[in-house]
Amino acid sequence: MSTKLGQAGEDRAVRYLQRRGYTILGRNIRLARGELDIIAKRDELLVFVEVKAHQTYESALLAVHPDKCARLQSAAETWLSHHPNYAHLQCRFDLIILTPRIGLPMWVSPRIEHMEDIIR
Repeated sequence: MSTKLGQAGEDRAVRYLQRRGYTILGRNIRLARGELDIIAKRDELLVFVEVKAHQTYESALLAVHPDKCARLQSAAETWLSHHPNYAHLQCRFDLIILTPRIGLPMWVSPRIEHMEDIIR
C-alpha cells in the first residue's frame, strides 16, 4: 500500500470520527514502541484508532495480528506516560477499515467499517 493511499485513508477516518463527535488529539504519533494512527477523545473515553486501507476486508483484518496489537498497547502506554492529564479516562482500541467499493468508480468513497474495542 502506498503512503499516499494510507494518508488518504487516515484523512477519511478522521472525518468519519469527527462527524461522530470525536475530538482528534493526535495523528501519526511515532513512539519508540510503535506508531499510533489516530488518538481521539469523546466524552470520558480515549480511543487509539488503527486505520487500515486495504483492497479487501480480510487482508485488513490479517494485518492486525497479535504482535501488532501488542505494539499498539505498548505505544499507547508510552503516549499516556507523556500525557498524564488523560490517564483518568477509559481507554479503548478501535480499528477502522477502508476498502474500495467493488464495481464503482475510483472517486466513490470507500466503504468504512469501524470496529470498537478490538483489544481486550
